[in-house]
Amino acid sequence: MEKYIINGRNKLFGSVEIQTAKNSVLPILAAAVLTDEKVKILNTPRITDVRNMVKILTKLGCKAIYDGDDILIDSSCADCYEIPSELAHELRSSVFLLGSVISRFHTAKIAYPGGCDIGLRPVDLHLTGLKRLGVEITEANGYIICKCEKLRGNEIMLDCPSVGATENIMLAAVKAEGTTVIKNAAREPEIEDLQKFLNCLGAKVKGAGSSTVVIEGVKNLGGCEFLPISDRIEAGTFLVAAAMCGGEVQLNRASAENISSLLHKLRENGCKIHTNNDKIVLESNRRLTSVKSIETQPYPGFPTDLQAQMTALCCICHGQSIITENLFETRFKYVPELRKMGADVTVINRNAFVRGVEGFKGATVVAHDLRGGAALVLAALAAEGKSQILDVSHIDRGYASFEYKLRKLGGDIFRVSI
Repeated sequence: MEKYIINGRNKLFGSVEIQTAKNSVLPILAAAVLTDEKVKILNTPRITDVRNMVKILTKLGCKAIYDGDDILIDSSCADCYEIPSELAHELRSSVFLLGSVISRFHTAKIAYPGGCDIGLRPVDLHLTGLKRLGVEITEANGYIICKCEKLRGNEIMLDCPSVGATENIMLAAVKAEGTTVIKNAAREPEIEDLQKFLNCLGAKVKGAGSSTVVIEGVKNLGGCEFLPISDRIEAGTFLVAAAMCGGEVQLNRASAENISSLLHKLRENGCKIHTNNDKIVLESNRRLTSVKSIETQPYPGFPTDLQAQMTALCCICHGQSIITENLFETRFKYVPELRKMGADVTVINRNAFVRGVEGFKGATVVAHDLRGGAALVLAALAAEGKSQILDVSHIDRGYASFEYKLRKLGGDIFRVSI
């Protein structure tokens, strides 16, 4: 087990390169199962979730190897339709493989997926969509078992714009007979990126990024080389770090459009922000003012994956804020840890009522999930004194070289073994 030791109150200056998006790379890796041709995914982040997905592909019989930061995948030898339970429990995104595996083998077996404990994330929408494509599904002993003779295109109306369900149905429908139309589809940039990758393989998908996605089934797919988009959540995390610590930070290979809801809130806080092509510069040189309210929503609304970081910022702003979490019911598990550092936050149901304090005090806290853990790191960087962040394995699921990048900007942060 490892922990971070952080000495706070250093301002951040310099530039940082934003990694390739975790939430884009994972479904793209799952999509590689659909083709017998070789695929190369460029500049993939060295994070636990990606490593676990590569392990699953290997268990399925694919050849998946790292070439520097690129991943080479050859699925021509894939011969297994069961996704190992020990890996499925570690990786929520393993559920994306249902669509790919059922498309390839017409049968699939997966244990209920795991990931961060941030509340219920049922796969009902995934399964309902697959049933509409002709898949018979049984659930027994903690496993989901899917079988079909043939996948057939259909119209699918999602009850809510689920990212995972949209992507899973896209993967299953790519080689289905006929046309599939997904209505009330999620609109996240990572879904549009998955469409670009699938079309690079020879698929016929259009509409991603809108509420209606149309997939015309094809018989065969080829290979390709593909660079996924940059990680908007990592970009947002570094912007909030600069806002909390003060200083001036430039993000390279970052999309302002994909985090426009965050930039709007940071400007409301009092940050100075400039954007130019794939660069974003944030300057913060005083105590900021709280935003009145933040509500997480599906894209293009405020992302749930940046809620914890922004709550940490609001804790040391002048004034009061109400943070509403509309997507995951237990995503405030990090709040008691922030209280140990001096935060004044009261959680009632899905609302966090934040009263700004002068600043955080160093403390020993525990990262219970990925984004909450990142928020604790930012709080420690802004705090007076020394902090320890325990159980950083959660943070490793989504941030590559997190402490190195922060140290490059001037943060006093080190990883040590316990």
